[in-house]
Amino acid sequence: MTDLKLTIRRELPADAEAVEKLHERAFGPGRFSRTAFRLREGVPPLPDLSFTALVGTLIVGSVRVSPVMAGDEPALVLGPLTVDPAFENRGIGSALMNASLDAARQAGHSLVLLVGDEPYYRRFGFAPVPPGQFTLPGPVDPRRFLACPLREGVMERARGPVTALRPAR
Repeated sequence: MTDLKLTIRRELPADAEAVEKLHERAFGPGRFSRTAFRLREGVPPLPDLSFTALVGTLIVGSVRVSPVMAGDEPALVLGPLTVDPAFENRGIGSALMNASLDAARQAGHSLVLLVGDEPYYRRFGFAPVPPGQFTLPGPVDPRRFLACPLREGVMERARGPVTALRPAR
């Protein structure tokens, strides 16, 4: 894993500013125009499924998960997964992914979607979404649109537009 004293814990409300700065360093201002960001815009991450990685008191990584609908099927969208560039390649991203997916399974969720690199995410159970199964609210390279079924049969019954679940006002 890593030779750092790493702590993985649920993201706290007090972490929000540090996590946003981490996203800014890792992804830059262009992150706001991405399709995956549009799905999460205005939707707070789920606190029981979103985690931070700390070295001492320094937040060096984050994973956030938000609720969506995949057609008529409740689902999750994972992202962003962020690791401070100075702490990459030390197992931090893997530790965050495992914490989040384990929590999603334990909570009874059935499907996790994301936009990312299939060679990286395949080890966590993600595979490309079959063509035409889901549509996103913007353009995405179909090779990067990935799904991880957490329950048997979910990929056979879920299809349609992927839409954010925004909180009621």
